[in-house]
Amino acid sequence: MTTDAQTTAPTVPQPRIAAQIATELGVREGQVTAAVDLLDGGATVPFIARYRKEVTGALDDAQLRTLEERLRYLRELEERRAAILESIRSQGKLDDALQAQILSADTKARLEDIYLPFKPKRRTKAQIAREAGLEPLADQLLGDPTLDPVATASGYLTEAVADAAAALDGARAILIERFSEDADLIGELREQVWNRGLLASKVRDGKQEAGAKFADYFDFSEPFTKMPSHRVLAMFRGEKEEMLDIAVQPEAPEDAPEFGPTRFEQLIARRVGVSDQGRPADKWLSDTVRYAWRTRILTHLGIDARMRLWQQAEEEAVRVFAANLRDLLLAAPAGTRATLGLDPGFRTGVKVAVVDATGKVVATHTIYPHVPHNKWDESVAILARLCQVHQVELVAIGNGTASRETDKLAADLIKLYPQLNLTKIVVSEAGASVYSASAYASSELPGMDVSLRGAVSIARRLQDPLAELVKIDPKSIGVGQYQHDLAEGKLSRSLDAVVEDCVNGVGVDVNTASAPLLTRVSGITESLAKNIVAYREENGPFRNRRTLQQVPRLGPKAFEQCAGFLRIRGGDDPLDSSSVHPEAYPVVRRMLDGEGATIDTLIGNSTALRKIKPTAYVDDTFGLPTVTDILKELEKPGRDPRPAFKTATFADGVEKISDLVPGMLLEGVVTNVAAFGAFVDVGVHQDGLVHVSALSKTFVKDPRDVVKSGDVVRVKVLDVDVPRKRISLTLRLDDVPGDGAGSGGGQSRDRGPRQPGGQRQGGQGGQGGQGGQRQGGQGGQRGGQQGGQRGGGRQQGGSTDTALADALRRAGLA
Repeated sequence: MTTDAQTTAPTVPQPRIAAQIATELGVREGQVTAAVDLLDGGATVPFIARYRKEVTGALDDAQLRTLEERLRYLRELEERRAAILESIRSQGKLDDALQAQILSADTKARLEDIYLPFKPKRRTKAQIAREAGLEPLADQLLGDPTLDPVATASGYLTEAVADAAAALDGARAILIERFSEDADLIGELREQVWNRGLLASKVRDGKQEAGAKFADYFDFSEPFTKMPSHRVLAMFRGEKEEMLDIAVQPEAPEDAPEFGPTRFEQLIARRVGVSDQGRPADKWLSDTVRYAWRTRILTHLGIDARMRLWQQAEEEAVRVFAANLRDLLLAAPAGTRATLGLDPGFRTGVKVAVVDATGKVVATHTIYPHVPHNKWDESVAILARLCQVHQVELVAIGNGTASRETDKLAADLIKLYPQLNLTKIVVSEAGASVYSASAYASSELPGMDVSLRGAVSIARRLQDPLAELVKIDPKSIGVGQYQHDLAEGKLSRSLDAVVEDCVNGVGVDVNTASAPLLTRVSGITESLAKNIVAYREENGPFRNRRTLQQVPRLGPKAFEQCAGFLRIRGGDDPLDSSSVHPEAYPVVRRMLDGEGATIDTLIGNSTALRKIKPTAYVDDTFGLPTVTDILKELEKPGRDPRPAFKTATFADGVEKISDLVPGMLLEGVVTNVAAFGAFVDVGVHQDGLVHVSALSKTFVKDPRDVVKSGDVVRVKVLDVDVPRKRISLTLRLDDVPGDGAGSGGGQSRDRGPRQPGGQRQGGQGGQGGQGGQRQGGQGGQRGGQQGGQRGGGRQQGGSTDTALADALRRAGLA
């Protein structure tokens, strides 16, 4: 796969960019330059991280991804810098000082601030005033406040300037534009507003009922620097849906002076040399400063603050989505075991698909065990027959509507037919409907009803989550927050990078992989993946990696990029089943000669391999990092880095939320991780929330440091609110329900966002409602669960917004 960084030719100063990235990453400039050259040459991040360690000084994949993203940004910055220089030069206004200022700008915002006075624009009031000869008047009054404004302005009357008032209006317009285009002043004001400002929201008139999901933001404000990403995204969504009005406040109301100029107006006045000393022009100049702030600068900086808030929230949301996607893709595979997939439903029935150990569909059916049909016994008998005929070992149950009822059906099946030795697992079905209706599903499962394809996907994703989920657009898998509000390009780049890293990290069996899976392998395009599958179908399984070069259009460059990540099990050469790259096979041959061994006796022989000294096989081409990697791989060739498969056992008799009792210990599966905690399925239809404060006895900055999606965990029930369908859980099993555990314990306290009536709500949620009380810093559910996530469960385009939204709905929070 190629990236934007690879397809963009380096037309801007490479040393400047390399030096800056090296400083940011804390590495040598030569390492960055080498990595950039490889990226520009068409190499992918997984290939560089795995097979070019000597070249880059062993930059890892995380560093390379950051480098790639910064490279993109800085090249765009340099291209914009060049365009601005050319624009100002063509106007004849570029001098050495201005050029130096432009060359030293280190962000796009700073660059645009400098360019603003020179940016071609429609004729402004200030330009018209200059054309009328009023700029000297503005300069006179600013330079000598002892002048009387009216008397001085009377000397500038012309046919275009009727009277002194018109002259003063024109002079004021010139000064306002000058002040608002002072790059250094705007830069300082921007940081002042960011550090002191708040984002405030109010419900629109008449929208209280329709916008109930945004109730926490009906009268709300919080400092920019304190706002977590989910709250920012929720507020902006409320505005987008026309339920909320959002305003930027440059500072807290209690911090603003009751009379006189604001701190921002004072800063502008000091910058431009305006002070009220009782001189004739002082009041006119002070009013000009006030107008500049209120009519131009504040509006501009308000837009900047909103954009900065959005960008930061977006970056965090993309990070959360990418992290959860990585966990889902790298979930433990059940492996090559015949599996029964159940896509639950009530009226339309439960869709059934049986796939064999290779994932091939061998049977499908539809059963009707639930209301209104109630064919329970018949359904159990059908499932038993299918399991017996096809020697099924696993039962995969989708976690959507009727999931718990279908799980009970599977439990009855296991109880009534113990000789089948079945294991049942509830599987996330996020994205299954998207796959079912996709063009690839139509070609992969031709003639099969769309509804049955979902059951196939559910079964296969239990066998190998990675291989199945790559068939679905990552955004449709839905393990993020507010993903439909995020920039398409940024989200897609991040998620594609995650999928690429996961696929290449695990490796792909070239003889069984689907075209979508092969497309995610380093160096393989969509058309090349189809060629590989077509060659395989026509000529049979690949016997060795060299044969890949016979695939049409798979040239030397593509082979170099992909060969190490493609596995051939049971082929001609045992090395082909490992991650050792074919280019490094000569190193292995030298090891065999040096140790007097054969590949069959050396591969997998930990004792013999650990006696080999890596330095003995280092040469000009292959350095110590590569030789060390080869030895590790030979010890466990083709080892799957994913965890071992295990399942959670839901408690007997605990099937609905009313069955839960505070203090109960349960086993469950982490379904999603957000900034404020983790959602856990304990088998009662509603996901419970383990707040970030209840994940550990020590401070937790990122919940993913403790748990990941798919983890099997032991939890204690802290609180159950049946009417509102809320379950509060804790991983700290010695917590006592009702003593405040999980509502701030073990976390630092934060004064949190301001609320009406003088109260303060917890920084990431407080326990309880809004009764004018001071609430816990990072604890509880009200602010943490609802405060950022209401509105997360909206339907868009006919599909669920996100799996996080599903979790919120199941937890009763949306």
